[in-house]
Amino acid sequence: MERTIGSIVRKVALKIAQNETEKLVVDATDIKEYLGAPRFYPEEARKELPAGVATGMAWTEMGGEVLFIEATLLPGGSGLTITGQLGEVMQESARAARSYLWSHAAEFGIDPEMFKGYGVHLHVPAGAIPKDGPSAGVTITSALASLYTGRRVRPDTAMTGEITLSGLVFPVGGIKEKVLSAYRAGIRRIIMPARNEGDLEDIPEDVRRELEIILVTRISEALDVALERLVANPPPPAAQINSRQERTQRQEESEPMRVRERQG
Repeated sequence: MERTIGSIVRKVALKIAQNETEKLVVDATDIKEYLGAPRFYPEEARKELPAGVATGMAWTEMGGEVLFIEATLLPGGSGLTITGQLGEVMQESARAARSYLWSHAAEFGIDPEMFKGYGVHLHVPAGAIPKDGPSAGVTITSALASLYTGRRVRPDTAMTGEITLSGLVFPVGGIKEKVLSAYRAGIRRIIMPARNEGDLEDIPEDVRRELEIILVTRISEALDVALERLVANPPPPAAQINSRQERTQRQEESEPMRVRERQG
């Protein structure tokens, strides 16, 4: 901030020294002239999220930021592919989220065959920036649950919280910075751990009045308020994928026999 203001002041001083002006007021409309094109573009809330995408919140040394966690199904694939420079702790959260949903598939209306018939690719944009920590657990779980059920995550909602395999939501740090970043991005609905309730006192009262803050203790509670009720984009049944795979395999196995028959 000091360097940026200093750059503006030096350019103004040059104009005064060259007798171009005696006094100059710099306002928002002049910033591009003095500093050039913007170098940073803060994330803004997306108006619509497809199934498999959820909005999270992250703490950084510069304050807080919102981040979008994206997941997509890989027909015929297996396992979990993770990209976006995620650290080991965040990767563990992704594996825990998938395992939890798999073990509670019936509770959330997910076909268990989805976990066998599809692989999943999980990505967090801004891949040049390393990311780590357990606080994205709730967001990752919401993105995967949205993907498997076809129910979209509400675009007006951001979330944070660590998860456990037994379905608990644990408290995390940086609540003030995270909530303020979501507020700046245009989000007015926050899901966070109940044990972080005391951290809300650090958030300015005028901001708190405009937010709907939902405190949760379990993953099921978070998913219940994060996902829309209607199925917007139902995933194809895993049985169809398995059936196509079996037909393809039978065709490949029978092809050499037809070749031998023609040769004979």
